[in-house]
Amino acid sequence: MSPVVVNAMSVKPTVRTASAGVFTKGKNYANIQEATAAGLVGASAPFPEGLDVLGFCNGIDGASLQRYREAELTHGRVSMLATVGFLVGEQVEGSSFLFDAQVTGPAVNHFQQVPTPFWFAIGATIAIAESTRVQAGWQDPGQSDKLFLLKDGYTPGDLNFDPLGLGRGKSEEELDELRLKELNNGRLAMISISGMIAQELVDGLNLIPSDVALELGNGDLQAMEQACAGKPDEAACAKAFEATLEAAARMS
Repeated sequence: MSPVVVNAMSVKPTVRTASAGVFTKGKNYANIQEATAAGLVGASAPFPEGLDVLGFCNGIDGASLQRYREAELTHGRVSMLATVGFLVGEQVEGSSFLFDAQVTGPAVNHFQQVPTPFWFAIGATIAIAESTRVQAGWQDPGQSDKLFLLKDGYTPGDLNFDPLGLGRGKSEEELDELRLKELNNGRLAMISISGMIAQELVDGLNLIPSDVALELGNGDLQAMEQACAGKPDEAACAKAFEATLEAAARMS
């Protein structure tokens, strides 16, 4: 995950001019500190000058820096949706809400269980969204001097989509604050969804029941894994186990 990419909330931000330096083609930045000083949003305490452990910003040019920003922001937004989807999906799994109870168990296995037509619908939705994003921000590779360049004057993440009006009437300083908030939330979400996926792949159980068992200790998580993992009614088993543990905790 690149620590340098910027933006916050899809808020229709004011486009920075070339004089701001950050998006200037052909201008190289020695490191993250220089890019931050030039106006790069994304640095926050306890690293007010920016943090770039792997050196992605060492000697980077403005065009590449802009592309990295777009990449991190896009992954952060997807991850924020994914973390919500994991939690919500596991609360309604096994119910008629999800394809007449066809989808059950841990969220990491939900997508493989959906009916085939849904795959095509998801694919079409992604294609439309990505096509819109590409047309808004990316240069035509046939008309630019090299591949993978964003348009001049394009602010990463600015797709003119702000249905709640969060950026309406905001000053540039206020927009930068919103950009930083979304960026940090996206970074946290990327770490969170990685942890969620790893946990479910390891123990094969829904997130919340397994967390309850783990917090109560006394070998309860291991007992839940042995009792429920791999069963056809795994999700129901895990929920029943969770209810039993909670009841025991209240009585103790």
